[in-house]
Amino acid sequence: MKSSSIRHKFIHYFKSQGHAVVPSSPVAPLDDPTLLFINAGMNQFKEIFLGKDKSAYKRATSVQKCIRVGGKHNDLENVGHTKRHMTFFEMLGNFSFGDYFKEDAMRFAYEVSTQVFGFDPEKIYISVYEKDEESYNLWLKHVKPSQIVKLGAKDNFWSMGDTGPCGPCSELLYDRGPSFGSATSPVDDVTGERFLEFWNLVFMQYNRNSDGTLSDLPKPCVDTGAGLERVMSLIDDVPTVFQTDILLHLIAKIETVADVKYDPNNKELAPAFHVIADHIRTLCFSMSDGVDPSNVDRGYVLRKVLRRAVRYARRLGITKPFLSELVTPLIEVMGEDYPELVLNKKRMESLLQSEEKSFIKVLDRGGSRLKDITTKAQKDAKKTVSGKDAFTLKDTYGFPIEEILLIAKDEGVNVDMQTFGKLELEAKEKSRQAHKKVDQTASKNLFEPLSAQGKVSHFVGSETDTVDASIEAMLVGTDFVKTLKAGEKAQLVLDTTSFYPEKGGQVGDKGVLKHGDILFQVHSTHAPYSGIITHHGELVNGELTVGDPVVASIDTKRRREIEKHHSATHLLHYALQKVLGSHIKQAGSLVESDRLRFDFTHHENVSHEQVRELEALINKMIWQGGAVDIEEKNLAEIANDPSIKQFFGDKYGEKVRVVTMGKESDLCSKELCGGTHVQNLATIGYVRIASIKALAAGVKRAEVFLGAKAEETARYPMEDELNAITTFLKAKPKKNGTLDATTKMGQDLRELKQKTLILKQKLFASMLPELKAKIEKVGDKQILCACLDLDKEAVAEILKQLTGEGQNLAVLLVAEEGEQSFFFLGLSKDLIAQGYSAGTLMKPLLELVSGRGGGKADMARGSSAKPSSFDPLFQSLKKGF
Repeated sequence: MKSSSIRHKFIHYFKSQGHAVVPSSPVAPLDDPTLLFINAGMNQFKEIFLGKDKSAYKRATSVQKCIRVGGKHNDLENVGHTKRHMTFFEMLGNFSFGDYFKEDAMRFAYEVSTQVFGFDPEKIYISVYEKDEESYNLWLKHVKPSQIVKLGAKDNFWSMGDTGPCGPCSELLYDRGPSFGSATSPVDDVTGERFLEFWNLVFMQYNRNSDGTLSDLPKPCVDTGAGLERVMSLIDDVPTVFQTDILLHLIAKIETVADVKYDPNNKELAPAFHVIADHIRTLCFSMSDGVDPSNVDRGYVLRKVLRRAVRYARRLGITKPFLSELVTPLIEVMGEDYPELVLNKKRMESLLQSEEKSFIKVLDRGGSRLKDITTKAQKDAKKTVSGKDAFTLKDTYGFPIEEILLIAKDEGVNVDMQTFGKLELEAKEKSRQAHKKVDQTASKNLFEPLSAQGKVSHFVGSETDTVDASIEAMLVGTDFVKTLKAGEKAQLVLDTTSFYPEKGGQVGDKGVLKHGDILFQVHSTHAPYSGIITHHGELVNGELTVGDPVVASIDTKRRREIEKHHSATHLLHYALQKVLGSHIKQAGSLVESDRLRFDFTHHENVSHEQVRELEALINKMIWQGGAVDIEEKNLAEIANDPSIKQFFGDKYGEKVRVVTMGKESDLCSKELCGGTHVQNLATIGYVRIASIKALAAGVKRAEVFLGAKAEETARYPMEDELNAITTFLKAKPKKNGTLDATTKMGQDLRELKQKTLILKQKLFASMLPELKAKIEKVGDKQILCACLDLDKEAVAEILKQLTGEGQNLAVLLVAEEGEQSFFFLGLSKDLIAQGYSAGTLMKPLLELVSGRGGGKADMARGSSAKPSSFDPLFQSLKKGF
């Protein structure tokens, strides 16, 4: 049976049981600072479990893309060396938000296990929390007492964190038989190989408070998760997850590339196949969701994953870039259910090739670095590679520690594993702390009681700017009040409102609420809870009471401008995908009355020509005009429609609004959106892109202006700057006059640089004999220390010439500029081969003058305030040899 079949049957079963089918969220959480990557099915529902948001459904099911490579859940180092660890996996899950609880959750899990997965009921075992007698008794309806075991809190009590929702859990395990061990029950199965856990049912019935005490949750919830790959290994009766259909398909391609046959029992080569097959899924699913390899945050972790795959590929004899060749096989087995892979195919292949080529260069340097390190260790009295060097080889060059140990053994040296382990722990702690700790205590939203009473806000702002309404509630600080007096600031909830709340990047409306002559000035509008809209502001005069009728009027002029900018955001998103590629994904936006800002995923720079093409396409759609069509539909109807942009990080209800701009036969943008828009595109007028700049690795930010503001911010400053340049160059007032003058200046500058270079070379040639005469012998080494009355660039050039020609030579040169001193230390190649490093030697020298700097083995630089004497530095360098 194929994984895709189980995936669909699982969803179909829970849909038939009244569960809403929720698409997988992206692997990079959009609004959760506690997570590096999505690592469980419940992540996208966390706000609901915490009571901070209300769900449009009471029960849900999903197949979630999960990655575990950092923080608390980090399986990276285990992948390849165990039978079931993976960095990427699919989590089958069903969830109840205050609806069903233990009894139904158990029934669902048992029916799916026996009827969908086809497991033998006699081989299913259950573990329960030792103090949870209720669960024990409920499971007796499905299995024998001998198939239930009681375990402690470590195994069967789940917590979201130090505080927050928690509760007992029940794990479903499957007995794979005596060939997987001699254990007779899950209790004595230490390795977990025979009784394989495949499904966990978490019963969130408590809240752990900051003082450690437990209190009952008002609405107990259920969170379950079953790893698809583990389930498939049991269905197919194979010993490892890597022998299931999807991973075997990838391994078959790796066999072809490497020209090596896969043998799961080959302890030397099988891990390489496993690592590559697993890691390509992590890489592709991350990139298709907008996370690219880089030097920061998630991108840094992803780069480590890629480099680990490349390192293991060398065990199979693969030395050329190859990962891009695995994209097509991955799409063949997963592209139908995950269309984002298909849409991003070319981009993923390009990124993989670029990253792999770059790392192969690093590996080549790392090979020589490893040789240098082992050579240095052989000369050391302890015959030991330092823990710091071993960590650098692993962290920077991607060498697995197992390989470092093997090579060290071959070279007759040891490795300081104690220091290495300490540095590993520090790095992991740093990674863990990089993600913010937030209060995850379950809490009752202030507005939840209003919602429960049916006192929700009906939004009519898409049809009218002014509406008659009634005050449902008033909040001053954190207290609901019956009466509001002049001068008091408050949040007002109305039964009906024309005010759009801040969400989806669009700022909230401003305006007034009037009750006769009494005026409440609205400064901002928000949506703190599902169905509730709050009007934040101040009562200017008089007194208001809950139940009073009011006339709610938005700032119409401001709203019209916001509508233009929001609509232009849709057109920009559409144009970006047309011009730059279908891989473009929104990564954030801000829509105001006088500008729009749009963040999107893209790993390359956007050229001036592409910006022009974007502007031309957007303005063409505007000038063509045409009505903006807004249609309400069931989410289930359009969930898989590729022509409609759906932001899978967003939480949609059962009913959604499809906003269509443009003509079906020509240029047409379609998005799910609850914001406010123009009625006709021609209303927008004119768009200029002021800038597109890098915001973070793989993320760009576009700043856009409309109409008169576009002229003021984009066109006029450029014209003023061009006029200033023309005047400065005294260019002739003709076509290309400024360009001709600039070209001539550039030619003159190049000629001047060439003449300067010739003069510098003559100067260097005259100085070299004098400098070489100052070289001193220190043992079998040669050392030159000197202060030069030249600029920094000239000193650096002389240093390169001296060390390039010298033998056993160390050169320390100093240049002075004002009150600053600049130091340059270089070593000849033979000194570097002996294990010396300019970067290492420079460090104590700079400490003598309270300076800063650094460098590599061949050359190091530093600077400090001008010292009274340079002699201590010169003497210190000599002592270093």
